[in-house]
Amino acid sequence: MRFSFRQRSWRTSSLRMSATGLATALCLGAMSIGASAQTPALVQPDGSYPTVPLEKDVVVVKVVQNAPVNLQDAPSIEEGLATNVERMAYWIDQACTNGKKPDFILFNEFPLTGYSSGTREEKLKFTIQIPGPATDRIGELAKKCDTYVIFGSYATDPDWPGHILSLNPVIGRDGKVKKVYWKSRNIPRLNDDGEIPTTTVENVRDKYRAMYGIEEEFPVLMTEFGNIAVSTVQIDPMVFAAFAMRGTEIMMRTATLFSRLDVRAIAFYNNMYSAMSNITFPPETGVPASFGGGSLIVDPRGEVLAEDPSNNDSFIEAEIPIAEFRKGRTIPRYPLEVVAPVFEQYRPEVPLNHLDLPPDQLPQTRMDMKDLLDRTSRWLNSDGS
Repeated sequence: MRFSFRQRSWRTSSLRMSATGLATALCLGAMSIGASAQTPALVQPDGSYPTVPLEKDVVVVKVVQNAPVNLQDAPSIEEGLATNVERMAYWIDQACTNGKKPDFILFNEFPLTGYSSGTREEKLKFTIQIPGPATDRIGELAKKCDTYVIFGSYATDPDWPGHILSLNPVIGRDGKVKKVYWKSRNIPRLNDDGEIPTTTVENVRDKYRAMYGIEEEFPVLMTEFGNIAVSTVQIDPMVFAAFAMRGTEIMMRTATLFSRLDVRAIAFYNNMYSAMSNITFPPETGVPASFGGGSLIVDPRGEVLAEDPSNNDSFIEAEIPIAEFRKGRTIPRYPLEVVAPVFEQYRPEVPLNHLDLPPDQLPQTRMDMKDLLDRTSRWLNSDGS
């Protein structure tokens, strides 16, 4: 969601956020110290990063902002999902037949399901599986347009019974799912009305790593149009620093009700292009409508290349000179050894793996989730373990 920030100079803000972004570098460095010989290389020691050859020198990114039918309010889940698939189809067609031919089309966090509320049992009804019929249909359209299509969704997976997942599939030009990005982390203590019960990488980290491998925690998809990654995370510079160190060139973002400053700052600190798609809300929703839209595309200096500040359904586009950008580029020069003494003593409030629970023990509501964090909190409990 959008946040208000205390007024301060851009320079001061940049320095503070850039410093916190180094925490990820520390984590990766500490991890490599204790890693086994079998741990794959996550960061290149010479500052380079792996790529595949580019198909073209300049690529086109288009960002769609639109309003889905909330499946919770639809006449039926099937009818609501069908409507949302065809709304996506309409905007894919618009993006492919107007303006420059797109290489990437980015949608928001919930174009297929909308945002649902209620208990875990209730919310699980309003999810999709990936791959599935919806992604098959989107894949047909991606293939027809010869473009990548990227979006977020609430999802379920038989391998994770009872969990509500926030996933971001990347559908390729051949219509097939090329990559599915989990949300890396939920920000705790964001609101007073409870905690987000979505399962993300950090709260089942050990099981996630055992199933998919450590390299899938901050994966980069190397495409013929550049190295991309997708995230629903916001106000979390450490996550994006990790993606940058792994070689991300274009950061695709799908967080709902985001901070515009965060999008610009993350691109600036990590020397990457970035695009953010936001959901829109019907005008009659009142306050929510004031937080809709505002999607934007920014360059590595944090300058806005394209933006729709309105709450209207639309798409924006920008060209990225990916070949020129890649020349001589390295991963960020974070001073890990300088900040290591401080970060070595830092302990996150909530330990990893706190949602690695049997399905019947998973928190059912936002307040249940808050209670779980309170019980496991290193800061609220006296032993600090």
